[in-house]
Amino acid sequence: MAKAAQKVGSLGARLAQRGPEMAKGAVAFSRPKLQTFWKYARVEMKPPTLSDLPQIQQGIQNLAVAVRSGKWKQLTVKATWLNTLISLEIVCWFFVGEIIGKRSIVGYHIPGAVNFDAGV
Repeated sequence: MAKAAQKVGSLGARLAQRGPEMAKGAVAFSRPKLQTFWKYARVEMKPPTLSDLPQIQQGIQNLAVAVRSGKWKQLTVKATWLNTLISLEIVCWFFVGEIIGKRSIVGYHIPGAVNFDAGV
């Protein structure tokens, strides 16, 4: 038991010596990746503005025309698969948002409601 404690102590001492050097390395490694992330996050995650509404409306109209004309039948398998994955991602994020909003996986908390599971 004493040997194990001694090894843990020496590991802690080595970590204390090398900690600042390791932290500098981690910062140097992650800085370019975080800069790239924030560059794209600023553009992709910003809510639409009033000037974006005509483009959104045109996109919806184009989608409706494509559905009515049967243009979707001429998509490649790769494009169809990509559209399916994007749709699945949107649906999953919707459900994740619902879970976050409810603060529960199942059901909503309604104050003063009768709890049937408690046998009341």
